[in-house]
Amino acid sequence: MREKAYLSSNYWARRNVLVTGCTGILGSVLAVRLMELGAEVVGLVRDGIPHSNLWRNPKGQQISVVHGDLLDFELMLRLVNEYEIDTVFHLAAQTIVPIANNSPLSTFDSNIRGTWNLLEAIRLTPGVRATVVASSDKAYGESDDLPYKETHRLEGRTPYDVSKSCTDLICQSYHHHFKLPVCISRCGNIYGPGDLNWNRLIPGAIRAGYYGEQLNIRSDGTMLRDYIYVQDVVDGYLAIAYGMDKKEIWGNAFNVSMEAPKSVMEVAELISRKMDVPFEPKILDQAGGEIQAQYLDSQKIREMLGWSESWSMESALDETIQWYREFLDDDKTPAGLKDL
Repeated sequence: MREKAYLSSNYWARRNVLVTGCTGILGSVLAVRLMELGAEVVGLVRDGIPHSNLWRNPKGQQISVVHGDLLDFELMLRLVNEYEIDTVFHLAAQTIVPIANNSPLSTFDSNIRGTWNLLEAIRLTPGVRATVVASSDKAYGESDDLPYKETHRLEGRTPYDVSKSCTDLICQSYHHHFKLPVCISRCGNIYGPGDLNWNRLIPGAIRAGYYGEQLNIRSDGTMLRDYIYVQDVVDGYLAIAYGMDKKEIWGNAFNVSMEAPKSVMEVAELISRKMDVPFEPKILDQAGGEIQAQYLDSQKIREMLGWSESWSMESALDETIQWYREFLDDDKTPAGLKDL
C-alpha cells in the first residue's frame, strides 16, 4: 500500500511541533508518533500525570517539556517564539462532560480563554505555519438532522458543549479576521490505550471486567455516539496539518469519524464479550444534560485530505484491552469505580 504523504517522515523530520495536552490520551499518542516521524516535539504540561502513556514510551520521554498553564499568555508567547514552533496541535482542554457541567468556570477558562491566549501568541509569531485545534462533536449541540456535517450550526447549550462551540468560533474568527493558519478538528468519543479517565465508558468497562465488578452505566444505555480509535484520530490531525500547506485549507473544520455510531450498551456488550466476563450492568439513568444521539459525517476530510481509518473497532478494542490488562497488572490496588 502506498504511504500516505501526511504520515511520511520526509515531511515531519526536524519540524518544531508544539502539542498542548500532551499527557492526555490523544496528545500522548500524537507526541510519540511525531517523535517517531523525526519531529522535534515540545509538550505543554500543566499538571503532573505520572501514569500518562506519554512517559511509558521511550520516545515520549524524549520530548521537550514546558510546565505551565494556557491561561498564562506571556508563557504562551515565550513558548511559541523561543522554540521556533512551526506547527501547533492544541489539544489541552477540560474534556470530561460531567466535570465541565459541574464546574463551568474552570472549564470556560481552560477551553475558551486558553484557546484565545494560544491563538493570540501564534498571531504574534509569524513562523507558525499551521495550527490544528481540537473541537468536538459536542460543539454542534442537539440536532435532529444527523449525521452532523461541517455546515451545521454550532449550538451548544450545556457548559461543556458551549465551551467547544466557543473554541470553534474563536478559531474561525482568528482565521477570517487575521488570516491565521488554523483549522479545527471535530471528533466523537476517542478511545484507546492510555485513557485513565475511568468515568468514560470504555476504560471504565474494561476496568470493571478486569476486577470482576459490576459496570455502572450512568445513562439509560441507549445513547448513540461515534467511537473512534486514537491512532486513527492522530492520522486525522496529521492529515489536517499536512493539508495546511495549501492556504485554501486554512479556516476549515473537519469531522473525523468512522461513521458507524453505536449505543452505550452495544459497546459495553462488545467489551464484555471480548474480555469473556459476565455482562450484568447496573443502569443508573442519571445522565443529565446530555444529548441522546450525536454522530458525524466525515466525507469532507476523506475527499479533501485523503484521510481514512485504519482500524476496525474489533481490532482496536483488542489492542486497547491488552494495554489495560498490562497496566492494571502493574497496579494491584483496585480503586472504587466511578459511575459511567
